Order: sequence, then structure tokens, then C-alpha cells
Amino acid sequence: METIERARDLWEEGAERLLAGDVSQAVELFNESLNVAPTAEGYTYRGYAVSFLGEIDKAIADCKRAIQLDPDFGNPYNDIGVYLVQQGKLDDAIPWLESAKSATRYGPRHFPYLNLGRIYIQKGDPMRALDEFIYALEYSPNDPAALEAIERIDYSVN
Repeated sequence: METIERARDLWEEGAERLLAGDVSQAVELFNESLNVAPTAEGYTYRGYAVSFLGEIDKAIADCKRAIQLDPDFGNPYNDIGVYLVQQGKLDDAIPWLESAKSATRYGPRHFPYLNLGRIYIQKGDPMRALDEFIYALEYSPNDPAALEAIERIDYSVN
């Protein structure tokens, strides 16, 4: 158990470095964490970090490794969806975001709904987007992104 705890400490430290804007140090910490013990979190966070360096394919590969380790962890599904959107692959992103919605171990439950809503806006389907933003509010009732998006859709429909 000490090994997993050490790996967790390292990816948590990496997450802190990433939030502080030190991407290269964060990547080093995620690599060290994965060397200690491969975890879904370590791969997901490393993927997130390398996405800031423009390495989207590597980020997607890390998320797929995370899913292999823990298919119940929702973050990598959502992240793959976001990376595919960044690549302009909206239709490819949808199934990944749908999988994130049903993942049993996932903290920010509203994220995939927000991301799907944004996709449906881009695809010209405001009513379907509205549904996704409303679902997001079920998990995060005061989410400003969802509230703002709903307000914009309301204006565009009326």
C-alpha cells in the first residue's frame, strides 16, 4: 500500500504544480508517479498536462491507459472527449462524453454535460444543448457556465 500512497502523493504534487502553471515540473512528477505505480489518475493527469504542450495524441493515449487501469474512473473519458473537440472531431467526442456521464467514479459529474452542450451548440442543435446544460445543473446547480449557456440559448430561440 505504501507504493500506491507514494504514487498518489506524486500525482497530487504534480496537479498542484500544474495549477501553478509549471507544466514541465508537473509532467516530471506525473512520470515519477507512474514509475512508482501506474494509476488511472497518474495517466489522466499526465495526459492533461501534456495537452497544454499541444501533445493531444499523447494525452488521448494516456487517457486510454487510464481507462484500461480503471474503467470506472470518469475523468479520462471526459478528457478524451475534450481533446477530440480540440481536434475538431465533434462526432467522435460524443461517445466518450456519454461514457463519462455513466462512470461510477467521477467527481465533477457536470463536466461531460457541459461539454456535450457545447458540442451540440457547435452542431447547430440548441435544444439538445439545452437538455445537456439543464442536466449539468442537476449536478452543479449554480454552475456559471451552464447558467450562461442556457441564457444564451434562450435568447437565440426567442
